[in-house]
Amino acid sequence: MKIIPLWFIRYKFFNSLFLGLSVGAIFTLYAPLEPSIYSMGGVLLAMGMLIVARFYHTILNAEWFFRISLFVEGVLLLAMLYFLYASYNYQTALLLYIGYQITFVFGNYLIRAETLLLNTDILLTKLDTVKQIGYLLGMGLAYLFYKTLTHYGIDDNQTQVYDLHFLLIAVELVVIVLIIKSFKRV
Repeated sequence: MKIIPLWFIRYKFFNSLFLGLSVGAIFTLYAPLEPSIYSMGGVLLAMGMLIVARFYHTILNAEWFFRISLFVEGVLLLAMLYFLYASYNYQTALLLYIGYQITFVFGNYLIRAETLLLNTDILLTKLDTVKQIGYLLGMGLAYLFYKTLTHYGIDDNQTQVYDLHFLLIAVELVVIVLIIKSFKRV
């Protein structure tokens, strides 16, 4: 497989837009969890990252990068769909936390792989620029989204975060399409 930089940069923009939109929602989503869960989650995250790092010799290539990227985005999509389906409770918060932690296990790998696969300073500059623009735009849109809901009398945090997930799922679907367009078989 080979990365198509133009599509990959678009993918990373929408991926960062998603992150910016979702960053504030985490505090509401995880509210039912006790602090010890975060400690255990951090330990398991670090162990998972160590395991992934041990496989770099096999997975630092475009084929695995595509597979793992698609897997990570699929986990996020499933977690969000589950959240919309299930009620707000401890189990939902825990499953969402686990889902996000699974995606974080691959964080270092994904950054290293994209750096190796887009190995020119021009592409990396474009990539990091669109990532920051997407992140900032996402945070700004989330702010406006929450303020708009409050203006219309929807001021409950849980309801606001629930409603935001419809937008997050739409962005996530764009992210998945762009991942697929970002790679081609050679």
